[in-house]
Amino acid sequence: MTLVKHNTKDLTNFFDDIFNFSPNWNNNFHQNWNKPAANIHETNDGFHIELNTPGRNKEDFKINVENGLLTISFEKKEESEQKDYKTIRKEFSYNSFKRSFSLDDNSIDANNIQAKYDNGVLKLFLPKKQEAKVAPKQIDVQ
Repeated sequence: MTLVKHNTKDLTNFFDDIFNFSPNWNNNFHQNWNKPAANIHETNDGFHIELNTPGRNKEDFKINVENGLLTISFEKKEESEQKDYKTIRKEFSYNSFKRSFSLDDNSIDANNIQAKYDNGVLKLFLPKKQEAKVAPKQIDVQ
């Protein structure tokens, strides 16, 4: 299976923005660095993807598979300000994000992908198709 992280900007452009002080520097920085960190693990049964996404609600995630591309996104909901108190400082940030991973259609059973949100970690299980599972093979010495 092939999992590929799609970035909207490469490292060369990032450094160009820093040293050239592009007017879009601040916007580009936030678009690329607010994406949640991901861990990807492989087992005999499938692939496990974990995204570090604390402070969000499971209902706000959208997970789609289309044309061999797994897309995970979170849309920031506007918060209404309470009239009975005033916020002096706000450091919590729950920005919208979108992460995409290429899937190998021959290896992944896209119809049985599972997702669970637990303690701030979005966990996905991408099961392997039966024919893609590699069974250990014993070779006799003669």
